[in-house]
Amino acid sequence: MGRVALVTGGTRGIGEAICVNLKNAGYTVAATYAGNEQSAREFTDRTGIPAYKFDVSDFDACQQGVSQIEADLGPVEVLVNNAGITRDGTMHRMDFEQWNKVIQTNLSSCFNMCRAVIEGMRERNFGRIVNIGSVNGQAGQYGQVNYAAAKSGIHGFTKALAKEGAAKGITVNAIAPGYVLTDMVRAVPEKVLDKIISTIPVGRLGDPNDIARGVLFLVSDDAGFITGSTVDINGGQHMY
Repeated sequence: MGRVALVTGGTRGIGEAICVNLKNAGYTVAATYAGNEQSAREFTDRTGIPAYKFDVSDFDACQQGVSQIEADLGPVEVLVNNAGITRDGTMHRMDFEQWNKVIQTNLSSCFNMCRAVIEGMRERNFGRIVNIGSVNGQAGQYGQVNYAAAKSGIHGFTKALAKEGAAKGITVNAIAPGYVLTDMVRAVPEKVLDKIISTIPVGRLGDPNDIARGVLFLVSDDAGFITGSTVDINGGQHMY
């Protein structure tokens, strides 16, 4: 049985692609999901990967969820913090609930999940953590002060935790995807999507597997000298 890899928000979109790529590479994979029971069942039927339901924005739920996964599959050696939501709106129209829900789900979840696995990783002197950020956390996006703040926070979180984990064989990196063809992006009006694509030098949206392949490399033994990095996978849309 391969190393145990846990992917939050793993039953759809980028998360599903990450799960499938990890499984195909020999990892023992578990996915988490928040609420869509039917989608989770279909995911498990389709992939054979178990899906665990808990709220990653809830600290205690993460502790309990990780404990259950480790009891079922073994110690978590690879963590991919992928779960994320949007609650878009301009600042003068955004309420606190829209702000807070995104911050808690997209950013606090990284703390919650890392806290649940970090002691075990330190004891074993090995760990791979990949946090999924966003091009919008780097460049900003109109109507997304909450999402941009959370994703930008992930990049700082990644660098700080990388410094803490390095001496214990734990690497911590981030991937900042550009616009990827997922349900979230499919919901964007066609005219708006066409404008977005026109800003991407390679001339297309990303595929979820583009992101998954990046994760697969960062969690591998070959990437042991890479930590604290953010890998941009955005078709050239944003460079710095």
